[in-house]
Amino acid sequence: MSVILPLLFLLTACSGTAVVLVRDPVRQVFAIAANGLVLTILFAALQAPDVALSELAVGSAAVPLLFFVALMAVRNQPPEEES
Repeated sequence: MSVILPLLFLLTACSGTAVVLVRDPVRQVFAIAANGLVLTILFAALQAPDVALSELAVGSAAVPLLFFVALMAVRNQPPEEES
């Protein structure tokens, strides 16, 4: 277990950095979902199953889904005409 935790912390730092560095909004949504999954695994390894389940529901599913729906709504909206 002593080897797994540092690797999970490193993976968490890498996935968080990827969220910030990705420039395409669609890919950023997927990076946020992947970051949520990594955090879920980390919380499960730290023996916090209630926090892991919350992170799975919110950080890996709900928030990326809301961002994706908002992104698609903005992209499908026609441009406004200037008056």
